[in-house]
Amino acid sequence: MALRHGTVTEPARILVVGGGYVGMYTALRLQRQLRAELRAGAVEIVVVTPDPYMTYQPFLPEAAAGSISPRHVVVPLRRVLDRCRILIGEVGSIDHAKRTATLSTLATEEEGTGDIELTYDELVLAPGSVSRTLPVPGLADHGIGFKTVEEAIGLRNHVIEQMDIASSTRDPALRDAALTFVFVGGGYAGVEALGELEDMARYTARYYHNVKPEDLRWVLVEASDRILPEVGEEMGRYAIRELRGRNIDVRLETRLESCEDRVAVLSDGTRLPTRTVVWTAGVKPAPVLAATDLPLNERGRLRCTAHLAVEGVAHAWAAGDAAAVPDVTADAPGTECAPNAQHAVRQAKVLAENIAASLSGRPLTEYAHTYAGSVASLGLHKGVAHVYGRKLKGYPAWFMHRAYHLSRVPTFNRKARVLAEWTLSGLFKREIVSLGSLEHPRAEFELAAAPPPDHGDKPSS
Repeated sequence: MALRHGTVTEPARILVVGGGYVGMYTALRLQRQLRAELRAGAVEIVVVTPDPYMTYQPFLPEAAAGSISPRHVVVPLRRVLDRCRILIGEVGSIDHAKRTATLSTLATEEEGTGDIELTYDELVLAPGSVSRTLPVPGLADHGIGFKTVEEAIGLRNHVIEQMDIASSTRDPALRDAALTFVFVGGGYAGVEALGELEDMARYTARYYHNVKPEDLRWVLVEASDRILPEVGEEMGRYAIRELRGRNIDVRLETRLESCEDRVAVLSDGTRLPTRTVVWTAGVKPAPVLAATDLPLNERGRLRCTAHLAVEGVAHAWAAGDAAAVPDVTADAPGTECAPNAQHAVRQAKVLAENIAASLSGRPLTEYAHTYAGSVASLGLHKGVAHVYGRKLKGYPAWFMHRAYHLSRVPTFNRKARVLAEWTLSGLFKREIVSLGSLEHPRAEFELAAAPPPDHGDKPSS
């Protein structure tokens, strides 16, 4: 409670939904700009997020390949947002007319008391996005996503496990299926994940007596006629040539029609027995957006102004993947900012400044950023880039990719740790250990604690 002019009032509560890049950076900048108000108890910042950390997603491919420790791909929110109240949970619905959000936490699940309602004065919606799946038969049973650090590390363990299966089986069909890896989606996530993991698997194969790099089959399936559209057509064609030069089968204008019974069926009629289908075919807005009374566009994103305020609604703000923000730097009217990390990190800064300005009655600032270009990694020492009109490929593009993302990963602590790991990985051999048992940590104890099997009465002597 805050004391104002001799009367006791509730502090103004800013509710931030989502602890990703936009949510974390908005809250971080708010706690700096509103330091005096927070100290006086006039303002409270509450961050509701499913995870107690922010994941720097551009580093997921390197985490999957073992170039970066999983711990250094994430940023602990409680340490960074030390002046904010962190609630680990999920917002199920929002009634902005009443300024209330319904949410569940780990405690509400244990207590069995149902969801709780949280009131707020200012709302920041930054829940990010989720994987956009299609009704492909077998996908829900056998598909692997690539949006979280858990999925990245799980995929690394899975790939090495498949090589172990292929090395030990006597069944040629099982061996071929284990060594066939199908990636669906030719955007950043799919291409970078495939490039890094193919690099890792090719290196790992030298430690198997009966698995050679040429035994592994990698397939990239893309529904459009190009990959990596963000780096331009010329660099996209170079990326295809680079991947195909590594014996990676790139299938353009092709869709995955089924992956039932561990067989990937493509729209061109190809049938690929495989134990690995990685789905990276785009994202869609988080489901919570549909459970609000706020205006959405045809793609399910929040309609926003250039000030990052929700259109036609007071005290509601959004940025990142959840927001359809007009691009004021574009020549064509109606152009929106692309939902990518480059815009998200800059939008978070403007968003926090505008919320602080709104609370103090100052004028708001429009978000304006001319798209600088894109960089993408194709594996160790390989990449493509199209930045400020300049096109780079190979080692220079890969180096630019690393330099750019090192500059963008949050906190000096993480920058130093990532740089140290890159330095050490250049001096020593790759780690090729699969820690798949981490996904089932109690399995061995459960086996030890289980009662001995009943083999019937022992024969008398």
